[in-house]
Amino acid sequence: MARNAPAGLMRFLLDSSILIAIGLATGDAVRRRLAELNEGDAVTSVIAYAEVLHGSRQGKAPPEDHLALIIEEVEVLPFDRAAASVYAGLSFKRASYDRLIAAHALSQGLTVVTANVADFADVPGLVVEDWSR
Repeated sequence: MARNAPAGLMRFLLDSSILIAIGLATGDAVRRRLAELNEGDAVTSVIAYAEVLHGSRQGKAPPEDHLALIIEEVEVLPFDRAAASVYAGLSFKRASYDRLIAAHALSQGLTVVTANVADFADVPGLVVEDWSR
């Protein structure tokens, strides 16, 4: 279940659904929320970036040049040993990047921002927010 972390103590890890939303005309709510943050408060995982880049190269939104502009503003964090260790302790779900993204967020103490809260609901200790509404 999604929970809110104490204000002022969090940074946010944007998942693929939010990166996509930023590039869409319907992503106004996400862009407004991002504009409220301090520089560096929103990051993404190299896992989410790779997932969206793959889609961009298949003709899905956002176009690759728009994704490049988003990534100029949102730091892409490498998936490291700490994230791998957390991932190894999570229950496994086949064909799910969400577990990798969740592990990355947990290893860095970050709040996951997603339009698909249910995809992360069963990850113990993970703080999740939906900015798409």
